[in-house]
Amino acid sequence: MDILFLPGAGGDPTFWQPVAEKLPAGWRKTCLGWPGLGNQPHDPAIDSLDDLTALAARHLALDLSPGSRTAIVAQSMGGIVAVKLALTYPERISHLVLCVTSGGIPLAPYDAADWRPAYRQAFPKAAPWILQASADYSAALPGIRIPTLLLWGDADPISPPAVGRQLAKLLPDAKLHILPGADHDLAQSHAAKTAELIAAHLELLR
Repeated sequence: MDILFLPGAGGDPTFWQPVAEKLPAGWRKTCLGWPGLGNQPHDPAIDSLDDLTALAARHLALDLSPGSRTAIVAQSMGGIVAVKLALTYPERISHLVLCVTSGGIPLAPYDAADWRPAYRQAFPKAAPWILQASADYSAALPGIRIPTLLLWGDADPISPPAVGRQLAKLLPDAKLHILPGADHDLAQSHAAKTAELIAAHLELLR
């Protein structure tokens, strides 16, 4: 099993580590970071979501046999990149796990909290383009046939559960699991349960 972990706008490559270390040791795991986001070093070549997508695409399996394709596990903004990868390289991806993300649908109808003021305060040196970045893949989502696990917390103000429910409606092969008491950082606060759900999703289709 080849897994590519994508963080959110915090950009931290260690974000998914609590989950990754609870998955089978024999699985190949790559935890990507985002240059210029959060506290990560800047790269002048990275200044858009498309650039992040191109960066992540370099880590997708080139062997397209069923057992060699890459599973993508993504959090928050990383989920937008994951969706773009799924739309662009569907033959290279075996599974998707989208965690507390917009997934490329507008959040305005769901009363989502604005994450940007707290982000500016926490990461004053982050690349400013991330604060204006957006994507709308609503019309394209029904074309993604990759088996998808949606993980949400019922206490997340940034990506409320209603967002997950909408993605479950739009994605033709998606299952939604809502974790009671979990917030936007559920991959860390509920790492054991998150790993359990991911492992079940990936094992189901091996």
